[in-house]
Amino acid sequence: MVEITTQVGAATQPRAPLSKERVLSAAVALADEGGMDALSMRRIAQALGVVPMALYKHVANKNELLDGMIDVLVGEIDPPAGDTDWKTAIRLRVLSARRMLLRHPWAPEVMESRIKARATPTPAVMEYLDSMIGIFRTGGFSVDLVHHAMHVMGSRLLGFSQELFEDNSDREPDPDAMPPEEMAARYPHITELAMAVAHDQESIVGSGCDDQFEFEFALDLTLDGLERLRGTI
Repeated sequence: MVEITTQVGAATQPRAPLSKERVLSAAVALADEGGMDALSMRRIAQALGVVPMALYKHVANKNELLDGMIDVLVGEIDPPAGDTDWKTAIRLRVLSARRMLLRHPWAPEVMESRIKARATPTPAVMEYLDSMIGIFRTGGFSVDLVHHAMHVMGSRLLGFSQELFEDNSDREPDPDAMPPEEMAARYPHITELAMAVAHDQESIVGSGCDDQFEFEFALDLTLDGLERLRGTI
């Protein structure tokens, strides 16, 4: 009898009310599982056990959904480290942002498209950038140098960078690519560089560049350069 009562009580327990936080969490989980192609209002509603129209009480449209998802992810970035120098604080936070993006591979493209589409970034992104500027200012940077720093670091502040030149060996060969001999003759410097950075297939890194190493190399180079300029601009 006790067992039956317990089961009835569990069955009649009210479902957690729908909220914007639940909608966004479900959307992030779907994107993590299947990429942005898996994301739709219908699928989010199915995951939450509601009708699709119920979602629009919390997110007005697809763009608002994407903006909210960005804010969820930015909320995963570690807060600024205390009792440390500006360079360490910036570095730790940027690498935390990068770890967040590696957990959510779909995020860089969405962030780039939405940041470009909006007149101002989302509230969480604004708070994050304001905090990063604060670290620079507390570290002795002039407003002018902070302005330059924000430009030079760009999307790297959020853990990613738009590469001009990707040598990802996982991509399918281009059937229209010119023969290697012609490539070497026409673009000798590109060919020399490509040959120099091609890693051994048996190495830990594998063929192509180590993205994490390249990211940290550029980050450290930038921070070292900014340190040299601190106090001069």
